Amino acid sequence: MKEVVVIGGGLGGMSAAITLAKHKEFRITLIEKNSHIGGKLNVLEQDGFSFDLGPSIFTMPQYFDALFEMHGKKRENYFKLVPVTPHWRNFFEDGTTIDLADTLEGMKALDNITEKDYEELQAFYTYTEKLYDFTNDILFKNQAETVLQTLKYYPPLKIFKDSDYFRTMDEGIRKYITNPYLIDIMNYFIKYVGSNPYDAPAVMNLLPYIQWKFGLWYVEGGMYQASIGMQKLMKELGIIVKTNTEVLSVEKQKGRISKITLSDGTTKHVDVVVSNMEAIPFYEKITQEPEKKLKTLKKKYGPACSGFALHLGVNKQYPQLAHHNFFFSNELKQNFDNIFHKHKLSGDPTIYLVAPMKTDPSQGPEGHEIIKILPHISVIKGDKAFSKEEYEAFEDAVLTKLERMGLTDLRKHIVSKELWTPETIQQKYYSNQGAIYGVEANRKMNLGFKVPKTSTFYNNLFFVGGSTNPGGGMPMVVLSGQQVEKHVLRSLK
Repeated sequence: MKEVVVIGGGLGGMSAAITLAKHKEFRITLIEKNSHIGGKLNVLEQDGFSFDLGPSIFTMPQYFDALFEMHGKKRENYFKLVPVTPHWRNFFEDGTTIDLADTLEGMKALDNITEKDYEELQAFYTYTEKLYDFTNDILFKNQAETVLQTLKYYPPLKIFKDSDYFRTMDEGIRKYITNPYLIDIMNYFIKYVGSNPYDAPAVMNLLPYIQWKFGLWYVEGGMYQASIGMQKLMKELGIIVKTNTEVLSVEKQKGRISKITLSDGTTKHVDVVVSNMEAIPFYEKITQEPEKKLKTLKKKYGPACSGFALHLGVNKQYPQLAHHNFFFSNELKQNFDNIFHKHKLSGDPTIYLVAPMKTDPSQGPEGHEIIKILPHISVIKGDKAFSKEEYEAFEDAVLTKLERMGLTDLRKHIVSKELWTPETIQQKYYSNQGAIYGVEANRKMNLGFKVPKTSTFYNNLFFVGGSTNPGGGMPMVVLSGQQVEKHVLRSLK
């Protein structure tokens, strides 16, 4: 049998293991350094609250369904989904509040959406559908991983038009929408991939279409239940799982990884290695490549942003909140500049806030609320890392902003708290510079492409997860695990 080792038990690693388990000639071992399986999909039980520490937004369930269907099973027998409506609520400093309805048609019924706004949204939706069709064709179906590969699968003369090649995401939005509130809302769809709409290619405007087309969901019982369901399937498939075990080093022979050494002192022969650990940290920590060898990789595939994740349990309910909420900064572009160009903690950040007990009251004590606060911030920049005092000042600015914008006396009602910084994220998941979403989608650096799934250094090493194609976000990470099958099989011919 062929020995397949999956390094890292995030959604991408789990998806790869489940997909490769279709092939009975593979003996699959998944190795995870942490005590839980699920990667950034993590949970903390504390003070009667169940805090989902990782992803909060579930879209494109068809890619999760496929993992179960390929083995003759149904996803709903492992975990169930609940639709979320409205998709989210948007708060602005001047007191304006606009819901993002669960359908485009639903936007028409909102009191603060004019007929002109709706007509512009319709035109924008048509535009985003074309971007989705283009991306679905080249990236999701045909698995192109570079510009040159795109030319194989798509008529060259149509690429520029159908991908809106010459615009950024923000420029693509402004081509159709004039309402400044709606411009900010559409720009912030970039949160899915932790990038900058003023730098990202316009093709990223497929994100609103995806959400309206395929819905926004919550996993019944908490997001981590998706990981539990996938773990159950892995057990049924005979996949070997080792937690609290770390890959320390590898042996290399003739352009292949031949053996791995684990933290428990054992070694293991390998025929195929699938890394759910990001490519750059993998090359730095595991294969220990010289810095000059990684220079081009680092320049082209820089890290997406990180986050300041504050999980609060409060003994008060805030009826104005929806399940998902955004509290916008007055100057959205300046906020992104602080994150991606200035490495600065903003005094007026845009804040993503999740209140999951609006959908699932079982996640905390009765009469209480979970308030998960996630403003995006810069990744760790070597000797420019933020100090403890800077983080404390930023937390104060975040809480002050929320209290000013309607969450009265929030500080006074906190009864449970957990904080994750870029340093926490880097230490826990070995992510590149503490990034949450893998590789930044940047029009000039990479046109939105990520690290190719087949390693350019070792012909039996493959990558899955948010740092590789098709990109960040739960469904794309799961799809990367399914797509890697093609690369693995090709290498064994």
